[in-house]
Amino acid sequence: MSPDAEQGARDAAAGRAVAGEGAVILLSGGLDSATCLAMARAQGYACHALSVDYGQRHRAELEAACRVAESVGVASHRVVSVDLSAIGGSALTDSAIAVPEVPGEGIPVTYVPARNTTLLSLALGLAEALDLRRIFIGANAVDYSGYPDCRPAFVAAFEALANLATRAGIEGDGFRVHAPLIALTKAEIIRLGVGHGLDYALTVSCYQADAQGRACGVCDSCRIRRAGFDAAGLADPTRYQADTQ
Repeated sequence: MSPDAEQGARDAAAGRAVAGEGAVILLSGGLDSATCLAMARAQGYACHALSVDYGQRHRAELEAACRVAESVGVASHRVVSVDLSAIGGSALTDSAIAVPEVPGEGIPVTYVPARNTTLLSLALGLAEALDLRRIFIGANAVDYSGYPDCRPAFVAAFEALANLATRAGIEGDGFRVHAPLIALTKAEIIRLGVGHGLDYALTVSCYQADAQGRACGVCDSCRIRRAGFDAAGLADPTRYQADTQ
């Protein structure tokens, strides 16, 4: 193996981009996905951001995704629509189901059935169309709401599926699905993003942010985000609705 090829293999194993390599990054506009984008960009990937309008009630995050993509710098940014509100079954897609303000037992009603499976499928399609082999998702299984599609087992299973269900996978030039934040605490994620120069004031995590993108301060996502900044010893740049202060 040539020295260049050996370095390329080491970069790939370490998660760094081989020169000129592109990747699809799922970008919701929230804290985790923004950090994931900043990491991939810092590793040298030409980042093709993909945001999904799936009928979520917290639509301000899509505007946040556009802000983050512009700030971090991406090769392209697409927003595609898949109406998961037609399926319902989640407080994030069905206005008849209230977003809980008190932690409960088990998987919360903010879980969206098959959301990450759907989002990763779209990212896989885009990656194959662009002849790319790397996909990044900001899934986290430490400080999170307990969603089953944020666990390492799910990410590994989807990567296996991707390499069974695509021409690229069958022809031997397979896909890698990266979830670099999956084992980090929220404080570790925040410190990592700050180290990459990410401005978290651009992001929106709240499940019921208002039209101006201001957070409610009481939902599960707001609690986890605020606790993360506290644990990181950093000021919380989140804009909150007046009645939550």
